Amino acid sequence: MGILDGKTAIVTGASRGIGEYIARRFASEGAAVAVAARTVEQRDERFPGTVHETVETIRRSGGVAIAVPTDLSRAEERRRLVEQTVAELGPVDILVNNAAVTYFLPVTDFPQSRFELMFEVQVRAPFELAQLVLPSMRERRAGWILNISSGAARHPQIPPAAGPGRGGTVYGMVKAAIERFSTGLASEVYGEGIAVNALSPSRGVMTPGVVYHFGVTDPAARVAEGTAEAPEVMAEAALALCSGDPSQLTGRIAYSQALLDELGREPQPLDPA
Repeated sequence: MGILDGKTAIVTGASRGIGEYIARRFASEGAAVAVAARTVEQRDERFPGTVHETVETIRRSGGVAIAVPTDLSRAEERRRLVEQTVAELGPVDILVNNAAVTYFLPVTDFPQSRFELMFEVQVRAPFELAQLVLPSMRERRAGWILNISSGAARHPQIPPAAGPGRGGTVYGMVKAAIERFSTGLASEVYGEGIAVNALSPSRGVMTPGVVYHFGVTDPAARVAEGTAEAPEVMAEAALALCSGDPSQLTGRIAYSQALLDELGREPQPLDPA
């Protein structure tokens, strides 16, 4: 018996990285998971993983999952994601908005097309997916919505610290927007049995995207020395926020390890991929 038995979850951006681990952790607790992402076949060795591979990993471990290839920049595909999930798995109990398209460029060099794409995928898509799943959650007076954020939402120090991080203004903007959306929606649905939270890593997670953007040469060493976080930490924190009492654990801008420490929880290992 798992704490998510009988629940249906959508996890976006679940072909790799944080989204993959959240999908697998939820499935290990009994949730039927719709694995959503754009990647249906691997074309770049720097970014391993596809929706089908995540689903197969879950199924090999005895879980239930379906692959729903989805371009979240397109409104019709966002609607199809929810419709297909409901048709194949049942009403959505949990929505995890994790997908991201990210570019790191200074403001003066940022093209309009990339600016619009980042807001479409990381702000508009979570907003609309919430709109699509909320009516059913309200009818059943139960549900959990989790938006994955980042420490980039915090204001930078002035004068800025030395080292990497320049060119992240737009990334910080979208994450700040998703945090304000999370707390605002939590306030709107408070008392209706629906929890809404935002979750950030306490330290950098060595996902393929982080490794690529920041040129990390030895991700495992970073985790071992404590300067980075294993993805299981985010997965366990996500599980806590998507199974807790909506009257108590809602409206949070939570940080993964700090949340687990507060709740007295430890990350659980997953079956090998």
